[in-house]
Amino acid sequence: MTALILAGGRGSRMGGVDKGLQNFMGLPLALHTLTRLQMGGGVGQIMINANRNLAAYESFGVPVWPDVLADYAGPLAGFLTGLERCETPYLLTVPCDTPLLPLDLAQRLAQALEAEDADIAMAAAPEAGKDGHMQVRTQPVFCLLRTGLLESLVRFTQDGGRKIDAWTALHRTTVVAFDAPGDDPQAFFNANTLAELQQLESRAT
Repeated sequence: MTALILAGGRGSRMGGVDKGLQNFMGLPLALHTLTRLQMGGGVGQIMINANRNLAAYESFGVPVWPDVLADYAGPLAGFLTGLERCETPYLLTVPCDTPLLPLDLAQRLAQALEAEDADIAMAAAPEAGKDGHMQVRTQPVFCLLRTGLLESLVRFTQDGGRKIDAWTALHRTTVVAFDAPGDDPQAFFNANTLAELQQLESRAT
């Protein structure tokens, strides 16, 4: 299994900063994500998808690849880049802004993929809805993909498709809920603004 850290966004909700390079507990967010993947096991090679500050990401010691699609085309552009570069049967995708992601993410997604004979295993986690009630929602950027899906994604993006849910709906997808008693409710919290990042840091200390 190869892992891909998605750090190719504009960071528009963070004022245009490069989100993966923002500090969290004294280290860049993307480096926290990389370390969690290395600690968790089940992953061989790790790559980063980034579209700017490539040298900074390369300093983390893993390959860095920009989008193969132009104009910051979103997470699917990262998926496409990762699938094109992946040399293993499976690609795990994770965003750069969830520094507390589950250490057993790769193993649990892989188990579900195999058990369900699925093409995609997608994480789901508790999240507060607009009414404040917690609901288990899918986290579509946390996916384990069979690399044979490359051809399908090439066709989908060439036809102008950009939404992850619309593409994953074309394939056999199993959803893995990370809502067991021992699961960290903050594990999938992603920081979209600098204020949210500070909020997450204060909870983690």
